[in-house]
Amino acid sequence: MRHLRQLAAAAAAACLALPAWAAELVMVEQAGCEWCARWDEEIAPVYPKTAEGKFAPLRRVDLRALPEDLQVARRVMFTPTFLIVEDGQEQARLEGYPGEDFFWPLLADLLTAHTGFVEDTHTQGGS
Repeated sequence: MRHLRQLAAAAAAACLALPAWAAELVMVEQAGCEWCARWDEEIAPVYPKTAEGKFAPLRRVDLRALPEDLQVARRVMFTPTFLIVEDGQEQARLEGYPGEDFFWPLLADLLTAHTGFVEDTHTQGGS
């Protein structure tokens, strides 16, 4: 029994040592969404390499099967919808994909206004 308690304590300590994401970008999508496909072509390959992507990792969810751990401010009606989420709570959203030229500045503005993100204008998404 003592060995099990020690093992549980070690596991708990290891979990505390793991980095916790303060924010995430949740992409609400659905099959057949042409704007989701366009985002996949233009943004998805570079997103994880950007300051925005490192600060708010991408999580993809289906419009018709939103996870229970996601608390949205209001019903999601359009795809793609991008939610800025902290601790499971929606902080802000971008409805639709406005194209690559507009996506990066809008995302940076939302992250800056609603999270601890500090925009680095020298490495802004895709630049």
